Amino acid sequence: MDFTRLFIYSAIQEGSSLFTRFPLIPVRGIPLMSLIAQNWDSVWAFCPDPSDLLIATYPKAGTTWTQEIVDLLLHNGDAEACKRAPTPVRSPFLEIHSPPPIPSGLDLLKSMAPPRIIKTHLPFQLVPRGFWDNKCKTIYVARNAKDNLVSYYHFDCMNSTQPEPGPWEGYIHKFMRAELSWGSWYDHVKGYWVEKEKKNILYLFYEDMKDNPRREVERIMRYLDLSLSDEVISKIVELTSFKSMKENPMANYSCIPAPVFDQSISPFMRKGEVGDWKNHFTPEQSKMFDEDYEKQMKDVNIPFRNLI
Repeated sequence: MDFTRLFIYSAIQEGSSLFTRFPLIPVRGIPLMSLIAQNWDSVWAFCPDPSDLLIATYPKAGTTWTQEIVDLLLHNGDAEACKRAPTPVRSPFLEIHSPPPIPSGLDLLKSMAPPRIIKTHLPFQLVPRGFWDNKCKTIYVARNAKDNLVSYYHFDCMNSTQPEPGPWEGYIHKFMRAELSWGSWYDHVKGYWVEKEKKNILYLFYEDMKDNPRREVERIMRYLDLSLSDEVISKIVELTSFKSMKENPMANYSCIPAPVFDQSISPFMRKGEVGDWKNHFTPEQSKMFDEDYEKQMKDVNIPFRNLI
C-alpha cells in the first residue's frame, strides 16, 4: 500500500499541470465535473460486491469523518492500520475521474478485494443499481443546508478542479438553484431520506455526530454488525475528533498537492462546526434562504438542526 500511496501522490504531482476548473456537464439533469460526465457509462456500469459498503453524502457534509470512523471500526480501533494510506486510497471515490496518469476511483476499486469502503457524492438516482440489487449497506450523512453551503463555498475556493465559486452572495443563489457540482442539496438529502427504509440506508445527521459522537459511532457499529469494547469506542471517538483528524496526514488531504488543493486559501478541514453559517449569512440573506428552503423542503419533514 505504501507503493500505491507514493504512486498516487507522484501521479497527482505529474498530472497537476493538467488540472483546471473543469466545466460541469449535466448527467440526467445533475451537473457533474466534465471528466465524470465523459466517463459516466463506466461509473453507471460499476457492480459492487454485496460485502461492499457505500458512504454517500452531498459534498462537505462529513464524508471524510464517516470514512475514518468506519475504517477504525473495521480495524478494531487500530490507528496505525488506518494510517496505511490516505483516505482516498483506503476508501475510493466511486465516480471521480482525473487527468492521466492519476487513477480514477474505478481504477482504485479494481485493485482492491472486497469488502471495500466506497465513497460517493452521487444523488440517489445516479447510484449504480448494483448497490441496491446486491443489498449493499449504505451510510448517508446529511448536514444542515446553511453550514453545508458555507463549507462547500470555502472548498470551491481552494479546489482547483471545481468551477470558480465567484462571490459569496452569488454562490448562495447557485446553491439554491442546484448549479453546483452534484446538483441540488435539497433533492440529494430528500432522495436518500425517502428510500432509507426500503434500501436499509443508515441515515445520519452531521449535527448529531457533533452533538454526541459516541452515540453515533455506536449506531454505525451496530449497523455494521460489529461489537467493540467501550474502551475501543472511546478511542475511535478520540481519533475521529476534528482536532485529531486535522492533524492526521492520512485524513486531512495533505496528500493532494497545492496546485490542486490550495490549503493556504482554506484548509480542507476548516472548522467542522455547527452554526458557522451565522458568520457568513447576513440577516437579509438568511431570511431569503429560509423562505426558499421552506418551499423546496415542504414535501418532507427531515429533522435538521442549524444549531446545537
